Amino acid sequence: MPGKSDKFTLLHSLNGNRHQVFCILSDERVFASKSPGVFNQVMKGAGINGSYVPFMVNPDKIGEAMSSLRALNIAGANVTVPYKEKIAPYMDSVSESAEIIGAINTIARNGEKLKGYNTNAIGLMDTLEEIQCEPGGKTALVLGAGGAAKAAVFVLKWLKADHIFVASRNEVNARQVAVRVRGDYLTTDQLIDRDIPINILINATTVSSPAESLELAEMAEKLKLPDCELILDLNYGRKQNFWQDKAQQNGILFQDGLLPLIHQARNSLSLWTGIEIETNEFKKALESQL
Repeated sequence: MPGKSDKFTLLHSLNGNRHQVFCILSDERVFASKSPGVFNQVMKGAGINGSYVPFMVNPDKIGEAMSSLRALNIAGANVTVPYKEKIAPYMDSVSESAEIIGAINTIARNGEKLKGYNTNAIGLMDTLEEIQCEPGGKTALVLGAGGAAKAAVFVLKWLKADHIFVASRNEVNARQVAVRVRGDYLTTDQLIDRDIPINILINATTVSSPAESLELAEMAEKLKLPDCELILDLNYGRKQNFWQDKAQQNGILFQDGLLPLIHQARNSLSLWTGIEIETNEFKKALESQL
């Protein structure tokens, strides 16, 4: 696994006590993110002179947004759906893991240079370790075909999962993710007709509630998971979560996306500042936002 930090990102000591601004970039969903509250509380507690703000970016303004990071001296940025796979052309360099995964969720600045990283993968790996789930030798199903799904299959492959299935509404998109790890691919509709001995299910779509997609909720209800040990939903904050319901009904361990968020945030801040902060500080900050 590529290293979590390098000298490219050790900016804090160079900037002295100057106030630094960090941000998260997305579409209108950016305003639902817990990240600003978490980062601001953690930085205040750690004595970091900085602030973290949300920026909504229209799809046709991505290039301008990247230029603005330089123009406004933004010290670091997180990028979430739907832009994780679209910003690579605007980077001056990309970390090895982000290049392999094909998605970027963290940007660090060094002067005018921007470097893209993927801390989603590290966050997911740290989460699996914390909940004591070992994918080695097991069969995993990843739902989705975007940046989060690419990070998930990368981690599962790295941790030596025996077999990885990727399912998406679009079979072509599922195939593009699956071929990276020599896995199998299928549509979400085909899941109902396949007898797959799934041990780990990771929902890497943006959907977790019936209100978001009744079709996917019905598919989840019909899905047979007799061998499943873990359902990990990378989303959080749903009043009704059909993946959580599925886990409870079948006696399966369930984990939502808050823990991966904590771990990826911790690694992002380390990349931006060179400062390692205890995981518990991020957990306390997140709990205060709920």
